[in-house]
Amino acid sequence: MNGLPLNLNHFALGHMIDDIVSDLGGPRFIWQLGVLVLVLVAAWLIARPIARRLHTAHVNDTFALRFAWSSLERAMFPLIGWLLVVGARYALIGTMPISVFRLAAVPLFGLAILYLGFYVLRRVLSANGELHGMLVVAERVLTTLMWIGMVLYVLGVLGDVVDYLDGIRFALGGKQKVSLAAMLMGVVWILVTVLVAMWFGSWLDSRITRASAIDANLKVVLSRVTKAVLLLVSLLLSLSLVGIDLTVLSVFGGALGVGLGFGLQKIASNYVSGFIILLERSLKLGDQITVSTYTGIVTQIRTRYTVVRNGDGDTLVPNELMVAQAVQNHNERGTVRVAVRVQASYAADPEAVLSLLLQCPEGISRILPEPAPAAFMALFADSGIEYELGVWIADPHNGKLGVQSDLNRAIYRRFKEAGIDIPYPQREVRVLGPLGPQQGASSTSGDAAASSSASVPT
Repeated sequence: MNGLPLNLNHFALGHMIDDIVSDLGGPRFIWQLGVLVLVLVAAWLIARPIARRLHTAHVNDTFALRFAWSSLERAMFPLIGWLLVVGARYALIGTMPISVFRLAAVPLFGLAILYLGFYVLRRVLSANGELHGMLVVAERVLTTLMWIGMVLYVLGVLGDVVDYLDGIRFALGGKQKVSLAAMLMGVVWILVTVLVAMWFGSWLDSRITRASAIDANLKVVLSRVTKAVLLLVSLLLSLSLVGIDLTVLSVFGGALGVGLGFGLQKIASNYVSGFIILLERSLKLGDQITVSTYTGIVTQIRTRYTVVRNGDGDTLVPNELMVAQAVQNHNERGTVRVAVRVQASYAADPEAVLSLLLQCPEGISRILPEPAPAAFMALFADSGIEYELGVWIADPHNGKLGVQSDLNRAIYRRFKEAGIDIPYPQREVRVLGPLGPQQGASSTSGDAAASSSASVPT
């Protein structure tokens, strides 16, 4: 084989083992190994400062970014080594055999692609700063597939495996038939395009987040819409690259529409409501709101729900609730009113009761002096007069129940000291008319009790 021109068909099939065996033992094989070692040393000398510069530039980044950049640093040596080996291979054609260079280019190229793939995976799947469980599985699967592909390519059976898979065909959408090889390639293209779309979406999201001229809600809208559009385009593009007719998805699109209309109605409503909230900018991050029975600070506005944080923890409020019900925003005033109600007997002086109520907020640290607490005679109830005591607090995200409990304890204590009764409902039962014949043998004490009135507390 020494001195023969390169057979392109032979190279495409990858019969590298035969070439290595035929060159083994000759002096030119030693020259190939020597040149290969020099090329790899040069690649290491070039890649090392580049990797150091990347490490220094991102040493202060978050864990997720440093974790991703570490893969890119590792990809420098095999990538530069592959470029130098390919250049040396084409430069030495005609002067010496190049079987060693062709064989060395395979693992170098595979490792470069592998680490670049790890970089994209880590940028996408570890964006929250934690190691995602899917990341470990994806890296193991990608590593296994890459090494299997390189072994098959070196052994020269990769083409035969592809031809075998291409002969297995399945009917798709009636007349169209798709081979197993095309389906596997479609899965690969979908994974690649989706990962690239997600990586580009994350990069674009970081750029949008840093833009100071864009409103916070508009940033969220642009980020959500951009990621959704990129994912849709990547899926359609990958299916087109494989050769799958996109009209076969019309049935799936119709089923999806019916599902959204019936089974997914609430979910679709929440997503639409989320975009309405973000576009109208009716709520912003950091707003103190009260919706239904929830009061707290808005910490996240997602497309499906809004996170409201208070003293009890985070509450995921569906966006449909935020749109369909009244939402009280306390942000303009910055304070929230807390009210408690209590009854006092009709025998108690209303002015004395109101004066006592105004003394109850004293000593409760969370109650603001301004606006001042206010007491009101709210209602003439069945058992007594109902009064309301209203106070103001500046930290509703810590909960209102603690303030209400302190006020109720103070009211109970002061009413008891002042001798003011807190009435409870009573029902008066009167027995009228003569007793029945079955009660004729009743004692006189029973008759007296029947003819009198009895008060029964309930």
